[in-house]
Amino acid sequence: MTMISNQKATQVLRQKTLKTAINCSGIALHSGEKVTITLKPAEANTGIIFKRTDIAGKGAEIAATYNNVVETLLCTKIGNEEGVTVATIEHLMAALSGCAIDNLIVEVNGPEMPVMDGSSAPFVFLIECAGTKELDAPRKAIRIEKAVSVEDKGRFAGYQPCKGSILDFTIDFDNPAIARQDHTVHLGRGVFKETISRARTFGFLHEVEYMRSQGLARGGSLDNAVVVSADGVMNEDGLRYEDEFVRHKILDAIGDLALAGMPIIGRYTGVCSGHYLNNQLLRALMADQDAWSVVPMTAEDLDAAYLEQRKTQSA
Repeated sequence: MTMISNQKATQVLRQKTLKTAINCSGIALHSGEKVTITLKPAEANTGIIFKRTDIAGKGAEIAATYNNVVETLLCTKIGNEEGVTVATIEHLMAALSGCAIDNLIVEVNGPEMPVMDGSSAPFVFLIECAGTKELDAPRKAIRIEKAVSVEDKGRFAGYQPCKGSILDFTIDFDNPAIARQDHTVHLGRGVFKETISRARTFGFLHEVEYMRSQGLARGGSLDNAVVVSADGVMNEDGLRYEDEFVRHKILDAIGDLALAGMPIIGRYTGVCSGHYLNNQLLRALMADQDAWSVVPMTAEDLDAAYLEQRKTQSA
C-alpha cells in the first residue's frame, strides 16, 4: 500500500457527517422484532460505528469494516471481539456511501437493522432530513492500482483500475420473471439516489416459506421485499425499475464494499456475486498491498463517473 501525498491542482473533497441526529423505527427482516435506530454526527476520521444501545459498555461498539464481518448468510453481519453483532447493515451502508457520509454513529437497540421498505431509499430520506455538513479533514479514497478478483462456484467479483467509481453486475436466474439482467452504474453526483436507492431486496416464494420454517424472514412481507413465485412478481404494484433485481444486487454490493472504510476508485464487476464474495474481494484486495493506494478524493474523481454516466444515458 502506498500513501500518496502529492495532490493534483483540483478540489480535494472534505469528509462529511450529519448536521443533526435523526431516528426511525422499523421491523427487522429476520427476527420480525421492532427496532429503533438513531443516526448521530461523528468527528472526522471516526468512520462508521454501530453501537448497540441494549448493551452496556465499550463492547457495544462495532466498527463497520470488512474485517469485522462475521457472517454473510442472507445479509452482512458485523461483530466485535466481545461477540456483539449487528446484522443486515448493507442497505444503510449503501445509503451512507451513496450520500458520501464518512463519519457516523449508528445506534440500534437490537442485533439487526430495520429492513424498512427493503431498499436504501428510507435511509437516504433520513440523511437528507438530518442534513450533511463538511468536516475540517480531507476525504481519502482507495484507488485500485491493479486487477484483483475472487471466484466461487461460477460466481465472480473483481476490481480493476479506472477513473471514478463504476459497478457492473450480471445476474442469471432460471425464473423467467428475472432471467438474465445486466446493469452498469457510474457513481457520481446524485446517481445512487436517482438510479439505485429504491431497488428492493427480493426472494422466491418457496425460499421465503423455507426460511420462515427455520425461524428466519419473520419480518418479511410484500411491503419490504419483491417476492417472486412460479407465476411471476407477486407485489400488486409491480417493480420500481424494469431491472430492479440486478439494481438491488448493485445496491447490496455498494453497501458491502463500503466496509473498505473509504470510497473506492475503480471498476467493480460482479457476476452472480453476493455478500460472501464481496467480502472476500475486499479481503483479497487489502491483502495485496500493490493492488491499491490511498489518495485524496477529488472533485475530478467524482465527476469522472458522473460525466461518463451522463454520456452513456445520452448515447
